Amino acid sequence: MKTIRIGGAQGFWGDLNDAPVEMAKKDDVNYISCDYLAELTLSIMQRQKERHPEAGYARDFIKALREMLPMIKEKGIKVLTNAGGMNVKSAVEAAKNVIKESGYNLKVGYVVGDDVMDVISDLRKQGISMNNMDTGESIDSILPHMVNANVYYGSEPIVECLEGGADIIIVGRSTDTALFLAPLEHEFGWKNGEWNSLATGILTGHLSECGAQATGGNYDYDWRNVPHPEDLGYPVAEVSEPGKIIMTKTKNTGGLVTVQSIEEQLFYEIHDPKKYLTPDVVADFSEINLEQIGKDRVLVEGVKGHKRPDTLKLCVGYTEGYRNVAYLPFSWPDALDKAKRAAQILDDRLTNKRLDAIEKRIEFVGLNSLHGPLADEIEQELNEVVLRVAIKTKTREEASKLTPEIAPFILNGPPASCFFGGRTRPAEVFALWPTLIPRDAVKLEAHVEEVK
Repeated sequence: MKTIRIGGAQGFWGDLNDAPVEMAKKDDVNYISCDYLAELTLSIMQRQKERHPEAGYARDFIKALREMLPMIKEKGIKVLTNAGGMNVKSAVEAAKNVIKESGYNLKVGYVVGDDVMDVISDLRKQGISMNNMDTGESIDSILPHMVNANVYYGSEPIVECLEGGADIIIVGRSTDTALFLAPLEHEFGWKNGEWNSLATGILTGHLSECGAQATGGNYDYDWRNVPHPEDLGYPVAEVSEPGKIIMTKTKNTGGLVTVQSIEEQLFYEIHDPKKYLTPDVVADFSEINLEQIGKDRVLVEGVKGHKRPDTLKLCVGYTEGYRNVAYLPFSWPDALDKAKRAAQILDDRLTNKRLDAIEKRIEFVGLNSLHGPLADEIEQELNEVVLRVAIKTKTREEASKLTPEIAPFILNGPPASCFFGGRTRPAEVFALWPTLIPRDAVKLEAHVEEVK
């Protein structure tokens, strides 16, 4: 029986860059898919592109690709990634350059068309509402503050690249799962309408898209006993037929694949297990069964699929003011009391400066910076406490009022403090506007180019 092995070798932009290289070296996979994108990532990449027209993509991928090229050529591994971000064509040119340097003859595929920022106004004139999915508000209020607008598209144009013989495929804002579904459609001939088959590909992607989170990273169940966490293997999915997936990991690496680790990833970012919405299919995870069938091998079966939605998700990034964040550590004795007193002094000083803040947060790292008001009060004496102060304002000038107030605390605040983390600086706050858009409003183009 034909079996396709797909590895998930990146979970986000900034993940271990050695992971796809090690997978290509140590394992016998047919495909390696690398997911670099998130909503915030796109806004950051757009700002990079505005400053430097050749930037705006995940350059980490190009470094990894350079090291992977011998395995891509010798083993016939195909690599798919959304590292193209906001500048797919620049990412493609960078990839072509390293291929030329290697002397290999390979084909690079790419997809453009997910960036629809330039047509948002025209779509509004056509009567397409694009109201916020969470609040129902009209998009018109944020149009002057848009940074990026990207449609989440499915596997179809990626399959086109594979059918064109592409060895390396670079795209922008496809769904994470499309990077895994596309190879299975290509290999098994699955078509639109074969919903259970397509749902198998979506589940493959969902279990693999976050990298080592499925193989012992961020592992709640038994994190103390994860083998060799310094060398975590990344997930590999083996698919032979619709409805069944065997999850394992890169050979000869640390980490683990257990029913528990796969369960944790299965529930990640799932709002309704019966209706996991993607551009390709609505997947039903509600009757999935997991079985440990060997060391680091978990059988996943029972996924079903239903007709895909008529619309695509559009995520608009926009600016929502500025933030400024500062840290002040205080040492024993009375560390927490000192930090609380410093917070009050700082609050009074900002009031005297007539700070106009949209939001202000005062937290104590080690006490409540993660859990906020849900955190229990600590009675015992602490060795150290870090005061964290964050403000959000409408303008950069207003946010800057926090900056000159921090360093003076070393001499004029409660005792035993110091200044670390560098000078605080205001930064833009990016917000997300999730909405829907008709499929026919998006024009995607797939290309394949031979590189010699």
